Amino acid sequence: MSIVTRGGDGGETGLLYGGRVPKDDRRTEAYGALDEAISAMGLARALTANPRTAALLLELQRECFTVGAELATAKEDRHKLAAHFPVLEAAAVLRLDARVAELEAAVPLPKGFVIPGGSPSAAAVDVARSLVRRAERRTVTLQRAGELGNPEVLRYLNRLSDLLFMVARSEEPGAIVPK
Repeated sequence: MSIVTRGGDGGETGLLYGGRVPKDDRRTEAYGALDEAISAMGLARALTANPRTAALLLELQRECFTVGAELATAKEDRHKLAAHFPVLEAAAVLRLDARVAELEAAVPLPKGFVIPGGSPSAAAVDVARSLVRRAERRTVTLQRAGELGNPEVLRYLNRLSDLLFMVARSEEPGAIVPK
């Protein structure tokens, strides 16, 4: 078996549970942007010196694979995904809300706009945050086209960008990170 399938040589890709779409399809744009964010979170995880931040980022990366599977599955095939894999539920959004609140209680919010780059890990988290926001915009496009199978995906991405903003602030010099 090889990673090279040649299936995409004509500019198309396969969706989970069947069907082929152009590589610039609304759906592939959404999960592609999320894939970029997952990679940026991996870079941030590699750069952080804080084991709690590393563990949180790894948890978020894993959860984003669930979100990506939702985005890579056509709305009419979502029942197939749900029969075999975990799908995103409202509880995931609530967990993100709780993490945001925890960090807001420990890390003071900036008084103005943030210029990324306070530390290498904070900058990498800010890149991940901006990529999540791109994935969110692409997901809005899916929703407006009636192609989003799970409305929790959009809520999750919105909250994830909030959490990543706070994680980046916690990675800046002088930040007090909750225990």
